[in-house]
Amino acid sequence: MANRIILNNVSYHGAGAIKAIPEEVKGRGFKKAFVCSDPDLVKFGVTAKVTSLLDAENLDYEIYSDIKPNPTIENVKTGVEAFKKSGADYIISIGGGSSMDTAKAVGIIIANPEFADVRSLEGCAATKNPAVPTIAVATTAGTAAEVTINYVITDVEKERKFVCVDPHDMAIIAISDPEMMSSMPKGLTAATGMDALTHAIEGYITKAAWEMTDMFHLKAIELIAKHLRGAVANTPEGREGMALAQYVAGMGFSNVGLGIVHSMAHPLGAVYDTPHGVANAIILPTVMEYNAPFTGEKYREIARAFGVKNVDNMSEEEYRTAAIAAVKKLSEDVGIPADLKEIVKSEDIEFLAKSAFADVCTGGNPRDTSVEEIKALYEKLI
Repeated sequence: MANRIILNNVSYHGAGAIKAIPEEVKGRGFKKAFVCSDPDLVKFGVTAKVTSLLDAENLDYEIYSDIKPNPTIENVKTGVEAFKKSGADYIISIGGGSSMDTAKAVGIIIANPEFADVRSLEGCAATKNPAVPTIAVATTAGTAAEVTINYVITDVEKERKFVCVDPHDMAIIAISDPEMMSSMPKGLTAATGMDALTHAIEGYITKAAWEMTDMFHLKAIELIAKHLRGAVANTPEGREGMALAQYVAGMGFSNVGLGIVHSMAHPLGAVYDTPHGVANAIILPTVMEYNAPFTGEKYREIARAFGVKNVDNMSEEEYRTAAIAAVKKLSEDVGIPADLKEIVKSEDIEFLAKSAFADVCTGGNPRDTSVEEIKALYEKLI
């Protein structure tokens, strides 16, 4: 079996990386940008860090900010119509997963109008054409949406999120600039950082994992263990480390998939509007315990990446316990709640479990599961 790796054509990393945008735009002959960015980023001047560079070079653009934290089908449809009216020929997405996921769906539908209903994009849709050329600028160190072929849309009517996996949606240029992330508040920094850790751990143990993606995921875990606390404290080193870590994790999981931590987190976003990173962070240790018997020696390497000493002298049970304990300690240190008691209503668990089981991420979990077993995991967390 051949293993496939899909990455951006070009990516820029480090402080000041956004300064490369104008030359890329001019060099590619783009005329007008459709700038997708959420309202808060526009309000607090983060989006302007990029648009001011366009202004300085007299490069035309139009801003679209009708984007919710968990973008909806309606956000996408409105964005498609706005793009058509704008006269734009490329997209700049500025933000975390919400802005980038909206931009991906808009870009795909513009190039493949037969998917205009949005719902038909769920799973691995048979799109024929690459999305509108997109420059993706990350403002959070977590989703790695700038380097992935995945995006998630909320179906408000059916109270569910659905995952779309499409190589045609990949941004042609990714920008990972820690200076774009420095204004993130502590809570968001912690949540998105734990989202990145979930990507790295789930990608490392998923059924499709292989040597190259293992390399990405283990390095990401090491970087997150080293830098997330500093990023939450807003140190330059912490921001720089997490900007790289989340991108490296994205290089891996985008190509091999995830597991039931994400499957269980998606319904929480759809039903309760729970921030995705918070949901992942709360669920991760419990699912790690559940998956442990099906992970071989991988938890030893997770523990090693966290800096746990003497892992080679530990028994299988000891290094698995150590890996899970390291994840719990990091989550606690950055202020993530320990359980779902303040989020999940017991009467919703049946619906949540059925939604999670049907999620596209479930198939990648190292341990085959069932609706009943997922229900038990939710119940354990409340």
